[in-house]
Amino acid sequence: MSKHFAATAVIAVASLAACIQAASASFIEDSKADLELRNFYIDRDNRTGDAAPSRQSEWGQGFILDVRSGYTEGPVGFGVDILGTLGIRLDSGKGTHYNPTSSNRGGQVFPTDDDGRAVSSFGSLGPTFKARYAQSELKIGTLRPLMPLVSYNDGRLLPQTFEGAQFTSRDIDRLTFTAGKLTQAKGRNSTDRQGLSIPGANDAQRGQFVNSFLFVGGDYALSKDLTAQYYYGELENFYKQHFVGLIHLAKLPVGTLKTDLRGFVSDSNGKNGSAAGRAEGYVSNGFGNDGEVDNRAWSAMFTYSLAGHSVGLGYQKLSGDSDFPFMTMGDGVRAYLISDRSLNTFQRAGERSLIGTYAFDFRSVGVPGLRLAADYVRGDQIRSAVGERKEWFRGTPLEYAVQNPASKGLSLAVRNGSYRGDLERVRGTDETRVIVSYKLPLL
Repeated sequence: MSKHFAATAVIAVASLAACIQAASASFIEDSKADLELRNFYIDRDNRTGDAAPSRQSEWGQGFILDVRSGYTEGPVGFGVDILGTLGIRLDSGKGTHYNPTSSNRGGQVFPTDDDGRAVSSFGSLGPTFKARYAQSELKIGTLRPLMPLVSYNDGRLLPQTFEGAQFTSRDIDRLTFTAGKLTQAKGRNSTDRQGLSIPGANDAQRGQFVNSFLFVGGDYALSKDLTAQYYYGELENFYKQHFVGLIHLAKLPVGTLKTDLRGFVSDSNGKNGSAAGRAEGYVSNGFGNDGEVDNRAWSAMFTYSLAGHSVGLGYQKLSGDSDFPFMTMGDGVRAYLISDRSLNTFQRAGERSLIGTYAFDFRSVGVPGLRLAADYVRGDQIRSAVGERKEWFRGTPLEYAVQNPASKGLSLAVRNGSYRGDLERVRGTDETRVIVSYKLPLL
C-alpha cells in the first residue's frame, strides 16, 4: 500500500509541476507546498467496567503532503490542490489495536487488516479543483471543512477528509458566506471513503449511510469586536439543523473578556421522521424518542485573559428526546459544542454541562511557544431508563513550538485526559497522547 501511495504521490506532484511550468506567473508564484512529519502515540486505558477493550495502544509515523497552487490569470482563475497522506505503523499488537468484527472501523490509529491486526501502512491522495472570481472561491474534491455544522477531525496520525463542493464568498463587506454539499468522508484511521451517518446509525456493517449533506450560512462582522453567525444544514434522511452564534471580544480596563454564545435546533429529516424509515435503521441515539432526532442545544462560554493567563467558565443545556446529532462515521469527529473534548462530547439527551478551563502562555514570562492548559467538564441530568446519569472529563495538554530558527516548524505535545461516568456500557478511561510534528516547507 505504501509503494502504491508513493508512486501515486510522485505522479501527482510531477503532474502539478508540469501544470505549473505551463501556467501563468500567478499560478506559479502563489503556489505553496509543505510536508508535515507527524509522530503520534496514543495509550488508552479503560479503567472501569468490563466491556472490551481494556486497553488500546498504537504508535505511528505520518506524512502529510499539502500542495496548494495559485490561480491562473484572467477574470476567473483556476487552480488545483493536492493532499497526500501516508501512515506507517511503528507499534500495535492485536490486543491493543482491538477492532471488533462487528464494527470494522479500525483501531485508534490504524485500519484493521483481514487478520484483525493493524495494517502496516495506509494512506490516500485527494485532489481539489478550485476556481476564483473576485473574492469568491469554489472548491470541488477533497475538503477539510471548518464551520459550526461540520468540522474535520485532525486528532490522530492523519486527518479526516470529506468529498464534495464548497463555495465561499467575501464579496460583501464584513460577510463570509459559505454553501455547499458533502457526499462522502474518509476517516482518520481509514483508506476508504464512505457515506455519511450519525451516532446510532453509523455501524460500519449494519448502519445506514447517505451521500448528501447540504449546508449554507455565514459569519457577519457587526463590528470589529462582534461577529454574528447563522448556518443551516440538512443530512439526507437524518436531520435538519439550524445554528446561531454570537462572538464578542471586549477590551476591559484590565485584560480582555471573550463571550461565545451558541444555539442549535435539530429535527428529523426524511426517513428519520417516519416509523418505517427508523425501522430501516435511520435512527439517532436518545431516550424515549424511538430514534427520531429531536434536540435543542444552548450554551455560553466566557473567557477572561490577562498577562498570559486565561480562565474560562461555560454552561450548556440540551433538551429534547434525542442526543445532539452530528455527522460521524464511527471513527471520531468534532462537534461544535463548547463541551466537546478528546474523550467525550457531552451531547446526550437532556444533558447539562458545566465547563471550566485554564491556560497559561509562557511567552509572558520569557518562554515563547510553551503553553499549558487544564480542562474540566461535568455533565449531569442525562436521561435514561434508570433515572438521571452523570459523567465528567478532565484534561491537561502541554504544548511547545520550538522557536529556534534552525528548528522552525517543530512542535511537541503531551495530552493527558481522564473520563468517568455512570452510564451503562460506557467505561471510564485514562488516555495519554504524545505528538511530535515537523512541518517542512517545500515551496
